[in-house]
Amino acid sequence: MPPELPDMNRIAVLGATGSIGTSCLDVIAAHNSRLQATALTAHGRWESLAEQCHRHQPRFAVISDASLRAQIGGNAFPYKTEVSFGPDAIEKIACHPDIDTVVCGIVGAAGLRGAWSAIEAGKRVGIANKETLVVAGPLVMQLAEKTGSLLLPVDSEHSAVFQALLGGRRQDLKRIVLTASGGPFRGWSKERLEREVTVERALAHPTWQMGPKITVDSASMMNKALEVIEARWLFDLEIEQIAVMIHPQSIVHSFVEFVDGSVLAQLSPPDMKLPIQYALTYPERWAGTIATMDWTRSHQLDFQPPDLDAFPALRLGFEVARRGGTCGAVLNAANEVAVQRFLDGNLKFTEIPQACGDILIGHNFDAQPTLTELIRLDGWARKEMQQWKSSQSI
Repeated sequence: MPPELPDMNRIAVLGATGSIGTSCLDVIAAHNSRLQATALTAHGRWESLAEQCHRHQPRFAVISDASLRAQIGGNAFPYKTEVSFGPDAIEKIACHPDIDTVVCGIVGAAGLRGAWSAIEAGKRVGIANKETLVVAGPLVMQLAEKTGSLLLPVDSEHSAVFQALLGGRRQDLKRIVLTASGGPFRGWSKERLEREVTVERALAHPTWQMGPKITVDSASMMNKALEVIEARWLFDLEIEQIAVMIHPQSIVHSFVEFVDGSVLAQLSPPDMKLPIQYALTYPERWAGTIATMDWTRSHQLDFQPPDLDAFPALRLGFEVARRGGTCGAVLNAANEVAVQRFLDGNLKFTEIPQACGDILIGHNFDAQPTLTELIRLDGWARKEMQQWKSSQSI
């Protein structure tokens, strides 16, 4: 049986000023009789964090960029909110005894420390930061089993799988199928991607409103590659049990197939508030805050297999999920730097998976790394990506 939901769920939102964090706070505000924003964190956007604190009145706030301490006046935050600085403060908040649920919304590998602290303390943890499992999936899942921490997926695709799996016995599962919108370049050939991609086009996602890093990942399908790796560990699957389909409408968020041929899917309009709310209220379901499906009109749902030649990042994801070990940490770190180089204009869009593949090949693989080794390789891969040069000029 799943654990009961607390009468008042005291929530820490790590990465409160990002797209996941702001949506999470909207959900909390809509259900403030049962949900409470107890702690909010941000890295450098302290003005936005201060505004959120005045609106939600949390007990704690953390600014992980400690260099900003001198810039912030004494009246910037509510008097009842205790403000602390530095990444260590995020770890302390994540394991604080007065926190019930930790929502991990810090983008990239930087979110691993807070997630690890929360899992180590046995908290309910909403995993919105897929990099936590991409970087250290086996170690994270072993820790959760040891401490009794409940990991609840916030990504719409993994939340859909989690919900659909409730409709059958786990031993009867055949495979899961993650859906992908295809991003702004759906249907583009490899040659067209080489010629026509710009930063502006890559940031123009047709369905979702997200931060720049995740939006570029969606355009390259690296986001789906990372989700394949995350699903491998979160649901304890063999790589042959994971598939991906392009679904432009973003209505079917993923589905699961059982051995008898039955397929169960989770459908809803594309709005992150729904999977966020389910992670905050599981095992209960509450009245939603988003628009629901309109079943009085016609709908068309299309599915097609991904083009792995045009989007080789997805092939990298399956390979990394298959090998495990240190590969996830290296791919994630290399990609984070590659995306920033693309946004800065010194790396071509099509070079992102190429460069990540080169750095994967060049690292010293370890099948059973320690957390310390993963963190070391994260730093190594970032340096290698900063120095990576294409054989062709941009």
